[in-house]
Amino acid sequence: MGLRSSTVSLTRYKVNGKFEGSVTEAVLKGLRSFCITDIDEDDTEKSVGWTSWETPYQPDFSGSSFMLGTYMVFSMRIDKKTLPPKTINKHYTLAMEKKLAEDGRAFLSGNEKKLLKESVVQLLNKRIPATPNVYDIVWSYEDSRLWFFSNLKAANEELESLFLKSFQLSLIRIFPYTGAYLLSNLTDPEKDTLATLTPTLFRK
Repeated sequence: MGLRSSTVSLTRYKVNGKFEGSVTEAVLKGLRSFCITDIDEDDTEKSVGWTSWETPYQPDFSGSSFMLGTYMVFSMRIDKKTLPPKTINKHYTLAMEKKLAEDGRAFLSGNEKKLLKESVVQLLNKRIPATPNVYDIVWSYEDSRLWFFSNLKAANEELESLFLKSFQLSLIRIFPYTGAYLLSNLTDPEKDTLATLTPTLFRK
């Protein structure tokens, strides 16, 4: 789900920090440096990186294509290969039987089995395409706010890590407490009071 979807899942963030110098150039550098890498032709199991909002399967950050008015709009893509355990077991068993026959032995050592299984998984990963998941992002730099179109725990964790590596700026997830503390213009005494509050437990 994303900007084009009729229904969306959304996580709000506050961006902690500012760039020195040109914002557009700093963002462009980060997007290009950590652009998604295609893994369909190799044995890599997972790839995470930035991609274009309009062309997520052909990343293009030429010029300021990620600018939309006063907002920056781009996407994070996670490509992952998932092999069914039964498929791995089938090809591993066939490979083990072949090796035993070639070597004229009755069994393999534990280390040999481990290496053989890793080799089988690598070979299978080269044969299957990765499944892509694209998550849209809208960033209002002046307001230090960012909207991420997913609330999946794993996707949010990938975003927070990739964003920090790319831009050297951290993300603070907005939930009721952080929203009140960071976005409500509370006075210092009010913030002190907020820090002492505890959740109310509702029961039927």
